Amino acid sequence: MKNYKEVVGIDVSKKTIDAYCYQSEVHKAFTNDLVGYKSLVKWVFKETKNVDVFYCFENTGYYSLKLALYLESQQLVYVEESPLKIKRSSGIVKEKTDRLDSRLIARYAWLYRDELRPSSVKSTDHLELGRLLALRDQLVRNNAGLKGTLKEMKVLLTSSTTDACCISLKRSIDYISKQVNSIEKRIQELITEDVSMHKNYELLSSLKGIGFVVACQLIYHTGNFTRFDSWRSFSSYCGTAPFAHESGTSIKRRKQCHYLGDRKMKSLLSMASISAIQHDSELRIYYKRKLAEGKDKMLAINNVRNKLIARAFAVIKRGTPYVVLQNHVA
Repeated sequence: MKNYKEVVGIDVSKKTIDAYCYQSEVHKAFTNDLVGYKSLVKWVFKETKNVDVFYCFENTGYYSLKLALYLESQQLVYVEESPLKIKRSSGIVKEKTDRLDSRLIARYAWLYRDELRPSSVKSTDHLELGRLLALRDQLVRNNAGLKGTLKEMKVLLTSSTTDACCISLKRSIDYISKQVNSIEKRIQELITEDVSMHKNYELLSSLKGIGFVVACQLIYHTGNFTRFDSWRSFSSYCGTAPFAHESGTSIKRRKQCHYLGDRKMKSLLSMASISAIQHDSELRIYYKRKLAEGKDKMLAINNVRNKLIARAFAVIKRGTPYVVLQNHVA
């Protein structure tokens, strides 16, 4: 992004977007729709005198996705950045307005323009995969709550089969279960229709501990294994990579995982690790060895998590399924 002479910081909200040209020091608000996007581009062209410009805004999910889709359709360069990065680069800020936020975003983009890389919108299939996985997760959590409520009611009632509340809960649970099955079927169709995703899914499925959901989540979060250069980068993204904590001679703690990370992916990897320990003799021996070294259970499980991530990236890079070379006896 070195050759750009201007940057436009955009604060995206549900109904409006606030734009700020950093060098020109001008601000204007627009509606967060197609009409607003067209007006934004015309305004930027007028204010910047047709110099090379790129746009920067925070990733706010669906609200920012509409803007990203329009900018990409117009072949305009943009950077969709993490809100946390922008917030931490802003220093101490006591005031908060949409105008100020857009200015801070523009300032961030201008100061770090040499390090930023242009963003791009994911493919239609990839976006649909993300929506389906998120909806499935929400439905599964809702169903777990209903099952818990039903279980508690059965303890209190002498005849739960004739109770109206229990009957209603059972119907809701059955309906949500059918919806989950329908979503999983559509996810499977998406994976199968895409040659690259289907190949990577088959490779991931060869790893013990990685099932349908974990494999699909790995494909989505890694951009079908194009987003991260190495398994260590993805481990850092998930929050499973240990980092040093030292200062001078008085502070020297053992390496710990940072609290920042994708909690959903970290949780799924934890469950995958527990399953792998049970069904993979090599990882089970590895886990027991870590415990024998004096490490606590969660730290040992984290070691297994990183082993799984490393194996996942290895089979994808190699293009061949994982093969157990030696059968270990636990």
